[in-house]
Amino acid sequence: MLPPESLTVSLSTFTLIALAEIGDKSQLVCMTLAARHRHWPIILGASLAFLILNLLAVLFGAGIAAWVPERVMAGVVAFLFGGFGLHSLLTSEQDDDETVDEKSGHGIFLTTLMLILVAEFGDKTQIAVAGLAGSMAPLPVWIGATTALVLVSALGVWAGRTLLQRLPLHWLHRISGVVFILFGLLAAWRAVSLSL
Repeated sequence: MLPPESLTVSLSTFTLIALAEIGDKSQLVCMTLAARHRHWPIILGASLAFLILNLLAVLFGAGIAAWVPERVMAGVVAFLFGGFGLHSLLTSEQDDDETVDEKSGHGIFLTTLMLILVAEFGDKTQIAVAGLAGSMAPLPVWIGATTALVLVSALGVWAGRTLLQRLPLHWLHRISGVVFILFGLLAAWRAVSLSL
């Protein structure tokens, strides 16, 4: 079991990443593939992709944090999260209708793995994970982010558009935007308090 402070880091990372990822490219990939293929290879391919992506993000974030002063890192995280929050709040409903092209000639597991790796590499959630790992304990960040992304992908496979029929996608983007801005404000406060 995780110590209380690590559990807090994992839960806050989980919340931020899950809200940011609902309705994003990787979930749309899973929804699209699940309409035509068996569920388990899609979930396993997505899970492996997120394990790899989050490991890279955490290693990058923790590595940068070892070289960059904490107040500078907190300022960068505040800036990035504020930008992500504003982007999510300003996303129009037209942007929500992203199409996903499936690669042919591969097994569905490899197709899902490759699609998620390509779609999410350098995406806002991976950058957010790197930022969180630079300012918090890396292992709990990795656990929270990976759990969130795997569960959101599974939600995309099993629930499909059911959730989106009850709550419009643009509202999920708005909620995600507010959460990113709150995390950005917390990071900005940390940067200012470390400067004093």
